[in-house]
Amino acid sequence: MNTLLIVGLAIALSFGAGWLVHKLKFPMVTGYVMMGVILGSSVLGLFNVRALDQVSIVGDLALGVIAFSIGGELRRDVFKQLGKSIFCIVLMETFGAFILVATAMFFITHQIHIALILGAVSAATAPAATVAVLRQYRAKGPLTTTILAVVGIDDAMALIIYAFASSIAKAFIGDGERLVLSGMVLTPLIEIFGAIGVGLLMGSIVSLLSRGMRDQAQLLTLAAGAVLISSGIAVRFHLSELLTNMALAMAFVNLAPPRRSKQVLDVVQLMGFPIIAGFFCLAGARLDIGLLPKIGWIGLVYASTRMAGKFLGASAGAFLSKAPKSVRKYIGFSLWPQIGVALALAITVGKDFARYGERGQSPWPFWSSTSCFSPP
Repeated sequence: MNTLLIVGLAIALSFGAGWLVHKLKFPMVTGYVMMGVILGSSVLGLFNVRALDQVSIVGDLALGVIAFSIGGELRRDVFKQLGKSIFCIVLMETFGAFILVATAMFFITHQIHIALILGAVSAATAPAATVAVLRQYRAKGPLTTTILAVVGIDDAMALIIYAFASSIAKAFIGDGERLVLSGMVLTPLIEIFGAIGVGLLMGSIVSLLSRGMRDQAQLLTLAAGAVLISSGIAVRFHLSELLTNMALAMAFVNLAPPRRSKQVLDVVQLMGFPIIAGFFCLAGARLDIGLLPKIGWIGLVYASTRMAGKFLGASAGAFLSKAPKSVRKYIGFSLWPQIGVALALAITVGKDFARYGERGQSPWPFWSSTSCFSPP
């Protein structure tokens, strides 16, 4: 099956499934994922792994659009009003998930390196699912703004936590391997601040170029080009695509006139709708339902402790920072989805720990004969 046919079927069929579940009062993203599961190897087998690898660019495009939408909410007035609570919530919920998951995994596996890595991966949240639901219901207000900011920024924290955790884990399972401070600190900082720098530069350029544009087609062309160029630079230099496009949109909305920035955000969301629908469909197609029983009870422990860490940490952060009442009440429930960045971290784990062979493997049966750190 060729690439165009795969993408076309994913977009068209996921849209139909999304419309159907919306009529049943469920979020449309549920229909997108369900259609992907049906088309994937778990049911019909229409989209196999090789076919999905051919269209991986859809994921990059979707991530760019989603990050741009998040960054578009990060205006100066928002940071003045909610900045303290946003950063407090991010710190508490990321470390809350990391600590609870790592502790639970250590008591189960008695392997410090496994506990640290799973704890680090648990810190990441899925911005894609969150943004899709908020956009569908056109949610507005302090809670929505806080959620969007938190799910974007907390992935930067997850990268930092993973850098420290992986360095310590390697020291535990390596032959006399030492903790290297430069790798623990400099690598994630370069990735994060490099991404922010590229995004701010691109956002400033887009702001200048958009001032003379009135036609929506011109604005769409400019926005699409900026997102693609920023994503391409991020991939080329191993920076965070999410942070690059967030910074791009943040710089743009704070430098451009409000009316112009709203026009660009509207056209980006319009452009991104079919891309995001296809992205979730293709993501669902990768799910192999037959592997779920192998996860076993330890998977339930991971999921439950992560949810508890996110909920308790976010709620505590909102309370301590005196966030608005709606934020204190509901923020903890909004951070449970996990895909995207967590999947990228899982792939990174496979690359980082494959060289350790059996020492990087889990002794537990729910991993079957597969190394928990082996490349997919």
